Order: sequence, then C-alpha cells, then structure tokens
Amino acid sequence: MTLERASAWAKYRKVRAWTEYLAEPLSDEDQCVQAMADASPTKWHLGHTSWFFETVVLRQFWPELSVYDAQFLYLFNSYYESLGPRQPRPQRGLITRPSVAQVKAYRAHVDAHIQAFIQRCDLTDWVLAFQAIELGLNHEQQHQELILTDVKYLLHQNPFGAVYRPQAGLVALHPQPLHCASHQATQHAPPRWLPFAGGLHSMGYTGHGFCYDNETPRHSVYLYPFEFASRLITCGEYLAFIEDGGYQNPAHWLSEGWSVVQACQWLAPLYWKQDTHGCWHVFTLHGELPLDLDQPVSHVSYFEAAAFASWANARLPREAELEVAFSEVEGGRSSDLQQAFGACWQWTSSSYDAYPGFKPFEGAVAEYNGKFMVGQLVLKGSSCVTPEGHSRASYRNFFPPSARWQFSGIRLARDL
Repeated sequence: MTLERASAWAKYRKVRAWTEYLAEPLSDEDQCVQAMADASPTKWHLGHTSWFFETVVLRQFWPELSVYDAQFLYLFNSYYESLGPRQPRPQRGLITRPSVAQVKAYRAHVDAHIQAFIQRCDLTDWVLAFQAIELGLNHEQQHQELILTDVKYLLHQNPFGAVYRPQAGLVALHPQPLHCASHQATQHAPPRWLPFAGGLHSMGYTGHGFCYDNETPRHSVYLYPFEFASRLITCGEYLAFIEDGGYQNPAHWLSEGWSVVQACQWLAPLYWKQDTHGCWHVFTLHGELPLDLDQPVSHVSYFEAAAFASWANARLPREAELEVAFSEVEGGRSSDLQQAFGACWQWTSSSYDAYPGFKPFEGAVAEYNGKFMVGQLVLKGSSCVTPEGHSRASYRNFFPPSARWQFSGIRLARDL
C-alpha cells in the first residue's frame, strides 16, 4: 500500500472508530429511539454512514461486489432520490430491526471491504475514489456531531435526566466539555466592539484541502462598515433579556418567531429549567448543572437570537461579515475576536443560498447540499461538539429558523 493509500486508510479507521466511541455509552434501547422528527436514532446514524461508503465508494468503483443487504439500501438512504426509495425520516425510530449488533456487523463488513478496495483500486480510478472516500469521511464527521445533538435531545426527554457521559470520561479524547463551557467570557465585563472596514472582500473556500461544494466558488462581496461584539452572548446576558419580559413582549420578535413562541410556549432557551426556588439549571450531556452565567448561551433558535439582538439595540451578523472576520482569526491576523470557533454555532441573518457560479458535486452526491437551499439560515463558526477539520471560516452550516437543538448561540453586530 502506497503512503497516500496508507494515510487514507489510517484516517478512515480513526473517523470510524470515533463514531463507535460516541455510541459506546448508549444502550441498544437508547440507540433505537427517535426523540423527534428532525432527529435520528444513533443506530440509524451508524447504518447510514456505512451505507454512504457502500453506495458512494464500493458500488461505484467495485461494481461486481455484492450488495450487503438490499433492505439496508432502503433503510439507511437519507434523502438521495437518485439512489432509490427510503424509510421516511420521521419514521426512522420504527426501525427496530436490524438490531444494533447487526448494524455493527454491517459496519465491520463495509470497513473490511473499504480496506481491500484501497489496496486493490486501479490507479486510473484512485483520484476519484479518494475524493469519494474523503467526502464519506467528512460526511461521517457531520453525523458524529448530529449523534451528540440528537442524543442530548433524546436523553433530555428522560424523566430522570439521563447522563450521556460524565465529563471526566471525555477529557482524554475530547478537549472540550459537551455543554459549551469552553472559551468562557466574564459576564461582568461587557464585550468590546470591534470595527471592520467596508468595501470589496472575498468569501468562499480558499485552500488545497477538502471543502464542500456549497463553500465554492470563491467570489467577491461588497460590505458596508460594521462592528462585532468581541465575544458571544453569555447566559447571564440572555437571562437579563428573559427577566425583562423578553418572551412576553412581541415588540422585538419577528412575526413568525412570535407565533412560534406562542404556539410552543417558549420561556427560555432549550434545556433551561427554573426550580421552585427560582434558580436556573441547564441540561447537558454530562447531566443537569446549575446555569453558569459566564458561559455562552446555547440552543437558541434564530427567532430567539434575532429577538435578543433587537432588545440589545443591535442585529445579527450577515454571513459574509462573519466569514471575513473569521478569516482574520483563521489566518492569525486577529486575536481580538473571541470564540470564533469551538464554542457555539453562530446564527446569521443570511439565507442559505447558492454562491454565484455554484456547481454541485457530480454524480449521486449532487444532492448533498444544493437541494436544501431554501427556507434555511446560515450559521458560521463551530461548536463544542464539532469534529476536527470542520471549523473553518468558509464552512456553511444551515438550519431552519425555529431549530434550537443544535449548539447555536449569538454574536451581535452593528452598522457603522
């Protein structure tokens, strides 16, 4: 095996092993339950990421290889219309069979054949095959983040507040606590306002490594002068919004957001709970903890973020503004902008649209990103559960404005 192929196999093994480590604390029952339509069972994530490698790599470049199980093609297809029918997303929790053990056997089968394929792949196919494997690994890392967000929502439904993993159990393998306690800021020190020049700027991926199709092509944007808060909004600052009647006053809310607040009876961010003594607690993957007022507020929807920004006499950033600012951090040209990466995904007011000249991936994975470019808003940065390599200025996360089970927070902006 050449050095390049050995490196590809080593990275493959590392990514796949991390997925299984994330599933390790969960019982078979935990892994089968779907807590809401937008989440997926852990067992499904394990099967789907293996389906991706079987379908996009093995079936494309090793066509004579037999399909592992034809039923799996239906059960673990996510949304690829060109690859056939699939289990409806809201019904993934009904897949009680195959068992977790059978899904793990499927993963082992795929892993063994990917290893054999990397060794035997013809030189003429290797460039495209390597690209498919690299996409599959980045795709699996996206699902690693989803496993944690979905599991957190699931365990929160448990009447006894189940703990995913004690914080001490993750120190060796994950550098950050799973409740965004990293990159703390002090509530009593107001954020500084950092000015950014207007004019013509560039955005979009620039580099020689992997990126998704929606990060390209690089293009020019014109920005008016603006300023950013030097750090994210803390729980303490958000609590002041709550105590000022933020969830009862429609003045700061978008019309649709106010309707959602009324219909869902939101009174605080997801996972916040006030006890009979008026003390606030927050549910984390490490269990329920007292609310730390100095941590970045997390698990807020776009509607909540926009309402807070209005209450604070500010606004939410635009995607291009954050990318320009984060590029300064990424390139080591600025250290003043705190918590750009690794704390919370940051809502923008920008809709998730195609860049000028956008072209999707070719083949079946043409459906990977472009088909979702409607009704979504962009989030930038990364969170405490984002895998390594997915924290870059050009990365475009996207969710509908009411979503709040993601580790999403708030950075304020103002016009100059």
